[in-house]
Amino acid sequence: MSSPSIEQCQRNRAEPCLDGLAPAAVQQLQAAAQAIREGVEGAARQALDTVLAMTPEHPEALRLYGILHTRAQRHDEARAMLQRAIAQWPDYALAHSDLGNVQQAAGELDDAFASWRQACALAPESAMPWFNLGRNLQQQGDTGAAIDALRQVHALAPDFLPALILLGDALVHAGRFDDADARYREALALHPACGDAWRGLANMKTRPLSGIDREQLATALRRTDIDPPDRIAMGFALGKAYEDQCQYEQAFAALNTANAQLRELATWHAGAFHAHVDAMLAASAGLPTPADATLGHEVIFIVGLPRSGSTLFEQILATHPEVEGASELPDLEQVLGEESTRRRQPLLQWIGGASADDWQRLGQRYLQRTARWRRTRPRHTDKLPSNWLLTGVLAAMLPGARIVDARRTALEAGWSCYKQQFYRLPHFACTLTDIAAYIRDYERVMAQWQAADPRRIRIQRYEALLAEPEHEIRALLAFCGLPFDPACLHYDRATRSVRTASAAQVRRPLQRDTARAGHYGALLDPLRFGLGIPTIK
Repeated sequence: MSSPSIEQCQRNRAEPCLDGLAPAAVQQLQAAAQAIREGVEGAARQALDTVLAMTPEHPEALRLYGILHTRAQRHDEARAMLQRAIAQWPDYALAHSDLGNVQQAAGELDDAFASWRQACALAPESAMPWFNLGRNLQQQGDTGAAIDALRQVHALAPDFLPALILLGDALVHAGRFDDADARYREALALHPACGDAWRGLANMKTRPLSGIDREQLATALRRTDIDPPDRIAMGFALGKAYEDQCQYEQAFAALNTANAQLRELATWHAGAFHAHVDAMLAASAGLPTPADATLGHEVIFIVGLPRSGSTLFEQILATHPEVEGASELPDLEQVLGEESTRRRQPLLQWIGGASADDWQRLGQRYLQRTARWRRTRPRHTDKLPSNWLLTGVLAAMLPGARIVDARRTALEAGWSCYKQQFYRLPHFACTLTDIAAYIRDYERVMAQWQAADPRRIRIQRYEALLAEPEHEIRALLAFCGLPFDPACLHYDRATRSVRTASAAQVRRPLQRDTARAGHYGALLDPLRFGLGIPTIK
């Protein structure tokens, strides 16, 4: 969420961002803000330089310069500009809030939260600092505090849709599904075609959408003034509504349309990904022997396909008193990205030349970045499914970590992916044939690394857990080096925040009737064919 516009500043004189400016300078600031929103850096610079020439060190011009640098990922320059703005106006809440955004982007989380809290203290009646605080508390897994902050936003700005949606999401993650439902529907009362609200309702998997919901979705989708992201989210929700009403052909048609529209935004290229997988396998094959084979023993990675039970396996592990469930962390990719930036080379170009000391340094950097997840428990999970592609790298970087490969029957997992809207684009799940190709690449990579070191990787099958829960849970804990704890058998009673689309599903006992692909018959033959499964036609 960007900071308030110049127009908002003019309406809210509690933020004196235009004090001391001539009308011409105000016009230049408005032009700069518009250029920043549109991503036109040259025009933004020109307008801000004009303002600063007219009124040197004006805090609002410096703040907007800070936002400009932040969007270009020039963190040092952004921090310097915002600190100059705060030096002029120490009580300028928006500048403190934006400084928090820069500090977060630079990985300085403690400083970022201090800045956001300072902004809230300086302007307790301003919604945006509370929103920044709540949004980031939610991202860091502090769901209870996030709910408190977002309720404050809602009280100050009842019609602010992003806060309503994020509050609904936080309530889902906390397991408060009735409250979440009410917030999403409050958002729909304000904007019936709010895709994020429909997405939130649809992602509460255990709560069926009603026939009335289906009709409201169908009616809203006939509008011609809906932005593509809203239309796509509503299309996925409509697919769920039809499935919940056992109208499977209509569900498939709605999901097919939504996936086609999503694919138009960014097209996945299965052939290019296959080549990338081959390159990663080759580059990771000859990495040096780790200097410390125990480095990373604190971490349990859970990888695999989305919608394959990974959240359930994490919930079981996080119920253990020695394990913190951290959900889908970006830190592994970010550490490798930092190293690529430092070397000025993409990952594939430097992997083969990195020494054992380099990998140990990177492993220690990952542990430093994730230390907050081990403040009260000695170990944590990292459940980003796509980390399967980095399994070979982890052998050198964090050799002591355990890797749980979450497996579900490929047809069910693939179909479940097709029904789920993913926001990281391009994504493999927009066509059934791309899903099959992705599954084949994933399975061959994991088969190679699991055969090379089965002590490091466990294939944990969802269906095996359904068949023999206690046996599988005991085996999973033993693989992770954890003593058996009976609480893990009752994972559904855990009160932790769950920040994935499976948040509702893992809060109830095991369900043995989760298979859905059979309802769709020959409609799924492209997926069956790609997976080498006999087709129905």
